[in-house]
Amino acid sequence: MTSNSSRKASGIAALLRDDRFWKVAFQVIVLGAVILAFLYLGGNLNRNLSARGTGFGFGFIENPAGFGIGESLIDYQAQDPYGKVIQVGLANSLRAMLIGIILALVVGISAGVASFSDNWLVYKISRAYVGLVRNVPLLLQLFFWYLAVFFSLPLDAITLPNSSLSWFVLSKRRGIFLPGPEFGGPLWIGLILLVLALLLVGLFFRSLNVVRKGVDTKKLGSILNFVVSLLLIPIILVAEFFLLFNGGDDGPLFFKGALPSLFSSAQGLWVLVLIVSLLPLVLLFRWRTKIIVEQGGSGQTQLIAIAAIFLINIAIILFAFGWQTPTVNDNGSVTGGLRMSLEYSALVTGLVFYTGAFIAEIVRAGIQSVSKGQWEAARSLGLGTNKAMQLVVFPQAMRVIIPPLNSEFANLAKNTSLALAIGYPDLYSVANTTFNQTGRPIEVFLIMMATYLVINILISVNMNLLNNAVQFKER
Repeated sequence: MTSNSSRKASGIAALLRDDRFWKVAFQVIVLGAVILAFLYLGGNLNRNLSARGTGFGFGFIENPAGFGIGESLIDYQAQDPYGKVIQVGLANSLRAMLIGIILALVVGISAGVASFSDNWLVYKISRAYVGLVRNVPLLLQLFFWYLAVFFSLPLDAITLPNSSLSWFVLSKRRGIFLPGPEFGGPLWIGLILLVLALLLVGLFFRSLNVVRKGVDTKKLGSILNFVVSLLLIPIILVAEFFLLFNGGDDGPLFFKGALPSLFSSAQGLWVLVLIVSLLPLVLLFRWRTKIIVEQGGSGQTQLIAIAAIFLINIAIILFAFGWQTPTVNDNGSVTGGLRMSLEYSALVTGLVFYTGAFIAEIVRAGIQSVSKGQWEAARSLGLGTNKAMQLVVFPQAMRVIIPPLNSEFANLAKNTSLALAIGYPDLYSVANTTFNQTGRPIEVFLIMMATYLVINILISVNMNLLNNAVQFKER
């Protein structure tokens, strides 16, 4: 008995002297403390709500909202439930996020590359734009674009370039009209849902890779990562089903899935054709790169095939989407084209130029990270500045550019909540009205926090996948 007791004592003493034990124990203690803190705060919240006669719950989302929304991609009436209000606000926010990210990327890359231009005027404009916009608060810029620019338009429509050729129509009363495809509201919703579904694919493969690699039982973080990834896989599959295949506007979801929305019109089918054509483009590009690098070939055949697919896609975009230009009628109304409200125009413009200025600095830093020897090597091959930037320098700069781009895209997504200041009905705006009417700020804020968290996680996961794809692979 004495020997067994001494053996146990020595085993415990050895365990207490082991650094690995204390690392795991500390993590377990911290995790337990966090769980207990949340349980305490949740219980305290529930007791306070019960004392006020309103228990914690989300049953209010089935009650009729009773207020109108000025701009909606989803068919919405004032008597619709609060659940539909949240979905309308989310659709409006996603619309601003997606367009804002695309345009901000274009503006930022253009301004960043222009900072290396040999043209003195282009260089100075780029530096002045970045220096001015980065140092002015975004909220102030939104007010500037809304009040000083768009809200100052005349009530009567202005047609540009002239009255007989109305490509752009600007009016304080009617809004902003641009040449646009013949897409209806359901088709726009379908495109947004398709983008979300594609972003979820990135999260799905990330979770699948974690599960496939297994779990390191000696590390608490690895265990939690494995469990969370395992739980996410079925959740993502269910979400993908509803995003892609939801067939009706009834029930808790007030929209059709992406595929029913796209298959319901000829323009939607052509969009699917464009998306499917991306696969052969990627395969041909990889094939051409392999031939050039490993076999020393020219890759001319693959280049011709890529160019042919590009030309076909451009023809589809130009002729299959039913593009319309706005037309001003005799009574002052405007028909045709793509309409944008003043609030949406101000929001997207402010977000694009503000985020684009930060992206420009990221691009400039990425280009400067490429050694001067690469520039000199490109010039020694007879490449001009533009060709050297396009073929040699910028591809190498991508490994430095992409990680901070992740933060800028996430910031743009979160900054759409400032739309409340200029009257655009985004998620935060309609949620603000919802909790004021229902007296349920906790539940509504939890919905908003979860929504923005999921959006930013999707952005982060997919940007990390892209970052891994462009990193140098060492042998």
